[in-house]
This record gives sequence, structure tokens and C-alpha cells, in this order.
Amino acid sequence: MSWKNLLLFIWFGVPLLTVGCTETDKDNYELVWSEEFDYTGLPDETKWNYDTIGNSYGWGNNELQCYTVGRKKNAYVDGENLVITARKEAWDDFNYTSARLTTKEKGDWLYGRMEIKANIPGGRGIWPAIWMLPTDWAYGGWPESGEIDIMEHVGYESDSIYTTVHTGAYNHAIGTEVGKATFVPHCEGAFCVYAIEWKKDKIDFFIDDEKVFTFDKHKGGTDVWPFDKRFHLILNVAVGGHWGGLHGVDDDIFPAKMLVDYVRVYKFLE
Repeated sequence: MSWKNLLLFIWFGVPLLTVGCTETDKDNYELVWSEEFDYTGLPDETKWNYDTIGNSYGWGNNELQCYTVGRKKNAYVDGENLVITARKEAWDDFNYTSARLTTKEKGDWLYGRMEIKANIPGGRGIWPAIWMLPTDWAYGGWPESGEIDIMEHVGYESDSIYTTVHTGAYNHAIGTEVGKATFVPHCEGAFCVYAIEWKKDKIDFFIDDEKVFTFDKHKGGTDVWPFDKRFHLILNVAVGGHWGGLHGVDDDIFPAKMLVDYVRVYKFLE
């Protein structure tokens, strides 16, 4: 049990079984993977990888940051939260640094509730995201094997959170992506709980336990529903890019930090 859960129980009398899930649905879930960030130092290497493979081409989105490896200035656990920090600094021919962490081959799931409590940064040019990609790419490269965006925020829209799916048939490259922009005026500088409930026939998206979007399985092949294979989680803070940098980058916003209080994954009980 993490000390944060224990304090919730001592201070507020919150039943431990309900931490992370609502009282009405606690009997429908079983916690199968969690990261409470109740330690200090670099992210736990048994749970997290550093992803840097796309640095040289801006990750296909014309992003400006260099994602680093094992650098506390970009990714650090302070005993309460994971802190991912984007910085304005010269690094390997880049002008910005940040971190992109994944659970690939250390946390991979097919269906379940994925729940992340995070405090995201704002400001023109910043682009934090909590999302999922396929681990095995069984149906081909992006977007054929799918993408699930649990939370995206572009800093020039300070009051909006985006929840989106991408598939071969539905993706931003051809202007057919399917998703929802939700008005969340407190999303910058305050913790919110971002979650999905991914089942065989639909994916429900939640912000602070309020359902904001549903993607239903449609008739057709894997080009419309590739979500029957295992996926892993990604946490990152990008700078610039085709979307995040649409209105330029305000260098006065740096350092820009995303705090992650916890990551919890539940399986559905029959």
C-alpha cells in the first residue's frame, strides 16, 4: 500500500478499495498494475522506458524538443509525483529538452480501466499528453494499428482537453480523426483524473469520473477497430509541433512541468 493511500484512509476515512474507482463500480475492477511515485530519484526502470527514437525527425509532428534519457532535469520522482519537465536549453542541436516515458513490455494491456491523475502545464507552444500505442503493431504502422489519446492539451487553448482515437479509417492525417474537445477550465495547474474504460466493443473516456466521449466498435475490419491487441502507456510533454506549435512557442513558459500523482490499471471482473 502506498503512503498516499494510507493517508487518504487515515485523514478522510476513504475505504481503500475505492481509491482510484468510484464507490458504485469498485466491485467491477481489480487493480493489476500501479505506479504511485512514492520514492525519489529517476523513474522506476522496472516500469518505465525512455523513448527517444523519433528525436531526429521531430516525431513526425515537427516537434522541437529532444527527449532525453536518465536525466533528472527532465524526468524525476520527488516522493509524491513524477515530474516531467520541458526546458528551454540547447541540447544535441535542439533548443528544448523534455522526456517521453513508456511502459512498453513492462506494462501492456488488452482492455481494462487505465487511470492517471495528473497536473498539466500550459502556455503557448506546450503539448502534454497521456496516451497509448500498440505494443506489437499487428495491423501495420501508424495509424493502422491504432492510437488511444487519453488526454492531450495544447497550451494555446488553456481551457480544453482532447480525447481522441486514431485508426486506419479515422486519423488526423486524412482529417477523419474521432474525438472530443472538453471544456475543463481548471486543467492547467490543478490535478485531474484522466481515464479510459476499454472494452471489447467500446472505449469510454473520463475526466474526473465524468464520461466525456465514447468510441464504439463499428462494423468493418481492423481499419476501424484495431483495438483488440495489447497497448502500452506513454507520458510526455512535447514542445511545438504541427498542433502544439500552431501559434508559435512562448519561451517565457519554461520550465514547463507535468506532475503525475499516480498511474493505475484495472482489469474488469466478470
